[in-house]
Amino acid sequence: MNTQMLTTAREYDPVSISPLSFWAKTADEREQSFTILRDERPLSWHAPIEGALMEAEIDGLWAVTRNEDIAYISKNPQLFCSGQGVMIEAVPEDILDAAQSFLAMDGSQHSILRRLISSVFTPRQVAKIQDQIKVQAATIVTDLLKTRSGDFVEQVSKRLPMWTIYEMIGLPAEYRDEAAHHADGMVSWADADVAAGRESGEVLNESLVGLLTTGLELAEQRRAHPTSDLMSLLVQAEIDGRRLTDEELGAFFVLLSVAGNDTTRNTVTLTTMALQQFPHQRALLERDFDGHIKRGIEEFVRWASPVMTFRRTATQDTELCGQLVREGEWVLMMYSSGNRDERAFANPHEFDITREPNAHVGFGGGGPHFCMGAFLAKMQLEAIFRELVHRAPNLRVGDPEFLTGNFVHAVKSLPYTLD
Repeated sequence: MNTQMLTTAREYDPVSISPLSFWAKTADEREQSFTILRDERPLSWHAPIEGALMEAEIDGLWAVTRNEDIAYISKNPQLFCSGQGVMIEAVPEDILDAAQSFLAMDGSQHSILRRLISSVFTPRQVAKIQDQIKVQAATIVTDLLKTRSGDFVEQVSKRLPMWTIYEMIGLPAEYRDEAAHHADGMVSWADADVAAGRESGEVLNESLVGLLTTGLELAEQRRAHPTSDLMSLLVQAEIDGRRLTDEELGAFFVLLSVAGNDTTRNTVTLTTMALQQFPHQRALLERDFDGHIKRGIEEFVRWASPVMTFRRTATQDTELCGQLVREGEWVLMMYSSGNRDERAFANPHEFDITREPNAHVGFGGGGPHFCMGAFLAKMQLEAIFRELVHRAPNLRVGDPEFLTGNFVHAVKSLPYTLD
């Protein structure tokens, strides 16, 4: 290894991503900082992230801003592990175990659990889910057309993923709003409006306990009275004599509620805004929806970057971007920066549904932790935009209200009118 890499003196980068004030900025303002880092210091050293629930036992952390490097980290779990946490803040271990399921696992533990869960997504089950999504999307847009104005997030974006996820897993309708509320709390506890005077830890703990309780009660019901829903299949799933434990079922329900709700919801919202900002792209979909939607969805995800950050931990001393990353150090993957990287995309600040290739890292950058629900998200995006593009051409949206946080690129509300 190059001896120049062995320097021990590290100064925090002058372009800091650590303060809460950085994550309260707009995406365009953050992108100005990411552009500097991508061009000049693609691997940069920063102070621990502010606003964590507990103090991290680290002196600093690395931020990775280029697309190629994010993909490299994602595809080399033997060098950059997930088992020590994936959030860019310090999280108590009990919350880590209960909330992140196989996201925060490595090796055989990760692969076995993922295989068990994947085993229930048979072609028949997927076809059933797809039919449900089409019906749900049509119903949502029918309801939208009955109104003249309102909040697009509440009326459209929030409804489809919540309906899809909880219909799929078999959660009775009367529990869905409360579960979705708790799912919101899992990713928005740092936002002052969401906290409403409560401590961040209180918001997160209340949300986690609520989701775990709901998930475990549903699993118990389906063991006793199985149906054809996903939870019934999960409690019966078995590979090589191994079944999912109650703790694993509860954690997966939490993961499904959070990842399945927020990512698709915000991609729908941000894409709707983009189609208004770039009307020529909407016109392409209007003229030939089926010819453009597959590539279009990849651009929807790149543009929205609904998950902005994840982290890995170095398992050994290794070289990255010509610098020494020591064993145990945190490496933050800045997905929203990687999806605007000029080295990976021509005109990255243009929304282009014909973009090809499109090597976005919106589903995790590849590797063993590539988003397991990518196929489900794509089904929902195709279904809802087929309805919106063809049936609501006069939809207009106003100024969004964004969530303050460093994890999801979330829109709290978006006013709309139907002319």
